[in-house]
Amino acid sequence: MKLPHLILREIAFRKISFAASLLAVCASACCVVASFELLKDHDLRTEEILKEKNRQEAGRLKKYTLRLTELTRKHEDETRKTMKNLGFNILILPRDQNLADLYAEDFASKYMPEEYVTRLANSKIVTVNHLLPSLTQKLTWPEKKRTVLLIGVRGEVPLMHKDPKKPLLDAVPKGTVVLGHELHQSLGLKEGDKITLMGEEFKVHKCYKARGNKDDISVWIDLSKAQQMLKKEGKINAILALECNCTADRLPIIRKEIADILPETQVIERGTKATARAEQRMAARRLAEGTLATEKKRTAETLAASRKERSAHKAELESFTATLIPLVLAGCALLIGLLAFLNVRDRQAEIGILRAIGLKSSQVYAIFLVKAFFIGVIGSLAGLPLGHLIASQAAKSSAAAQGELLAAGGNLFLLVLVTTPLVTLLSSWVPTLIAVQQDPSSTLRET
Repeated sequence: MKLPHLILREIAFRKISFAASLLAVCASACCVVASFELLKDHDLRTEEILKEKNRQEAGRLKKYTLRLTELTRKHEDETRKTMKNLGFNILILPRDQNLADLYAEDFASKYMPEEYVTRLANSKIVTVNHLLPSLTQKLTWPEKKRTVLLIGVRGEVPLMHKDPKKPLLDAVPKGTVVLGHELHQSLGLKEGDKITLMGEEFKVHKCYKARGNKDDISVWIDLSKAQQMLKKEGKINAILALECNCTADRLPIIRKEIADILPETQVIERGTKATARAEQRMAARRLAEGTLATEKKRTAETLAASRKERSAHKAELESFTATLIPLVLAGCALLIGLLAFLNVRDRQAEIGILRAIGLKSSQVYAIFLVKAFFIGVIGSLAGLPLGHLIASQAAKSSAAAQGELLAAGGNLFLLVLVTTPLVTLLSSWVPTLIAVQQDPSSTLRET
């Protein structure tokens, strides 16, 4: 009798045992495949969730950044407009002007050509704006017996390479004066009144509010008229300007740029006003940067919390799988071993007869072990697609990710297909060994 025939007869004779063993192997293979694929699906779903959250947070952060940038720009524009009320903060003077005399007298005693301001305006200077040439001198108002500061201005000179800007200081119309607060208050003057200054008649154009500085005793007139009255035709003693960007350490840059254009001059900065502008703008910038940093931190914390939550969930699944799979495999091996033991115990007489008629021990081994091998192969082939089907139905990742899941399962399928028959062989090995080692004559006598 040929061995394949004996194996088939063995399978046919023990249909229930064969089916139970096959079902156990199929269930264990299905459990292993489904468990590992669901873990992989959890990773894929985690990636999808984190990518979506990252996309949402990035979009929200982008909108927030754009909105914050717009608000910051508006705030800086408003700040710039407000800070302009502080007036000019850069003073361009003749190079030979002694600064100690300037601070003591409140005006420059040296002069420079009025043409300097035109040269500066026609250059491509970028560090200052709002150029205002002026001629200032302290004198006695002979008609009123008052010490005043006579200031001649002609209005701001626009930079040729930039768009015109609203002036910080309007020009004084010819034939008129603008009076400081202390003068018009103490002399009882108001807009529209006529006054005489150094023999020249003027009309009061405007009266300044109190400023708490030298401007309160100032008399402002047209520059050309001031040059004529002071006999300084074509001369000025200062050019006032506004720094474009009030930031720290800008003065050396301004000095260098102006020195390249007007080497016969020197530049000083009115520190309090410049500092006020710089601090106001830097405060707005720091507020925007701090708010954006806080929002980025919150975004990072949100993503980290999602990642941590998913990691904790995966750890729970892995812990459950690490307990379940060994139990399933052990149960499957125990069941197959028990069924094999019962099978060989019930068939000891048949085994004795087969041995007595000349069947070798290796052939008896082959009957039971090949049967166990077939159970392992067929059971795993049935359990693999069933486990994948169950995992696919329970999976929460996208269809594209599930395609990746099937591709990634190739190695797992191969591993299960190889190890399952080995497990069934090992489970059947001991019962088969016991049966084969029995003496045929003793077995036949007992029967």
